[in-house]
Amino acid sequence: PHVALAGKDTPPAKQPTATGKDGGAATVDALGTQAAIDTLRRGGNAVDAAVAAAGVLGVVEPFSCGIGGGGFMVIRTRKGDVTTIDSRELSPRAMRPDSFMENGAPLPFNDARYSGLSAGVPGTVETWAEALEKFGTMSLAEVLAPAIHVARHGYVIDQVWFDQVNANRDWFDDIPATAALFLDPDGSPRDVGTVFTNPALAKTYERIAHLGAKGFYRGAVADALVETVRHPVVSPTANHTWRSGVIKMRDLHTYAAPERAPTHVNYRGLDVYSMGPPSSGGATVGEALNILEGYDLGSMTREAALHYYLEASRYSFADRNAYLADPAYFDVPVSGLLSKAYAATRRALIARPRPMPPRRQRCRSASSSRDRFATRRCDQTCENCRLAPAPVDATRESAQRRCRGSRR
Repeated sequence: PHVALAGKDTPPAKQPTATGKDGGAATVDALGTQAAIDTLRRGGNAVDAAVAAAGVLGVVEPFSCGIGGGGFMVIRTRKGDVTTIDSRELSPRAMRPDSFMENGAPLPFNDARYSGLSAGVPGTVETWAEALEKFGTMSLAEVLAPAIHVARHGYVIDQVWFDQVNANRDWFDDIPATAALFLDPDGSPRDVGTVFTNPALAKTYERIAHLGAKGFYRGAVADALVETVRHPVVSPTANHTWRSGVIKMRDLHTYAAPERAPTHVNYRGLDVYSMGPPSSGGATVGEALNILEGYDLGSMTREAALHYYLEASRYSFADRNAYLADPAYFDVPVSGLLSKAYAATRRALIARPRPMPPRRQRCRSASSSRDRFATRRCDQTCENCRLAPAPVDATRESAQRRCRGSRR
């Protein structure tokens, strides 16, 4: 969202393109980007800047970033070496295959989601500390200073923030601490244009800045995290059931964020590195690029190039669903998926662009049962109709267990 520091007349401007020299940064939020740029100007390197930006995003993007979750970091050193850090959340040791089931049936999604059961063991703070220690030049106290400032002094709420809170209001008002933070006394989200502060998060960041990762994984913060997950404090007027989670202090004490080898493909002379399993991103994108490399995209019309792009993505995502999982539990054939020879076999299955023939399908805009099935082209004559892509046969059964969740 477009946000601004309270007390500043002009917020940092978001722009789609920036031109400069000596370094750059890009995030989803202007304040996060500014924290990274300021860190670089103070003499920090790219890793220092990345952690500074991530800390600010944890304040201003509470629905997609933060120290309660995890992620991945891809790092290229000055010498050209590339490595990655895997800080994906882990399932607690007590989590079992049937933890999200009751009476032999899976819980409805929201019943499982809004509960202690959905909380994984967070990895973000461990990655910040590890990345700075191995590859950074600044301390946690230095890089977290911008985030602490924003959390304490606040930022201006925009429409996106309001809408995100409003979509969760029916659950947020069940939890008194969450309601006090995100909702006004009347139960509505805090108003657009008002200043949002998070003093508790500022104190937590200060503790991490002072004590390092142990300030999060041990002591007062860890105690509060485990207690909240295992015994959610719910309002007497709550209209949902909040199930207890299974995280224990041992899960926090033993969390580790391992370094992993990156994925690598060469696309038209360019080296492309990304995150390997348990992330599915590097293998999926790399396979799609390998497939696309066999086409002279520059000589095609935009429509034809998009056809091959979509088909390459379709096949690489089918392989993602069939093969990608947590390498601690499954032998993921990354080298095979990223081989040029395998890409050639997938490319051979892709047909040339051609006009779509009429297809018999259900018409969602039909007014009666008589005309719900019609033979029609999927064009603007039926705005609600969608042609489903032809299924791609997977060559291996999808992995069912993904302890680090290969979904990013």
